[in-house]
Amino acid sequence: MNSKRFSWPVRVYYEDTDTGGVVYYANYLKFFERARTEWLRSSGLNQDKLAQEQGLIFVVRRALLDFLGPARLDDLLEVTVEPLKLARVYVDLVQEVRCGAQVLARAEVRVACLSRRDFKPAAIPQCLRDIP
Repeated sequence: MNSKRFSWPVRVYYEDTDTGGVVYYANYLKFFERARTEWLRSSGLNQDKLAQEQGLIFVVRRALLDFLGPARLDDLLEVTVEPLKLARVYVDLVQEVRCGAQVLARAEVRVACLSRRDFKPAAIPQCLRDIP
């Protein structure tokens, strides 16, 4: 796995904002999740198929977030995923939410691979290791 950055567009809808008209902080986690899912999908990896056929699931083990600026209603955001480290049972990623050139939020995320049956750590499958 290389460290190529993946990008996914996200529009801010009314439901994403708080009473101040800015994106509610917890919704950044949803934006990050969507981008990770689309990153995998763009490489031909279907998480449901992986769970059904190989009994493997991915869970967020750790997330460290920094909020640097507000996103507002109707903003078109760019959410990125960049792999940092691929270990036997987890992958470390850095993710950002940008509006134009401005970074609004940054996260360091560790995603672990688990057995769907017993929720114990499992080796990351080769199909994920092969993502360009």
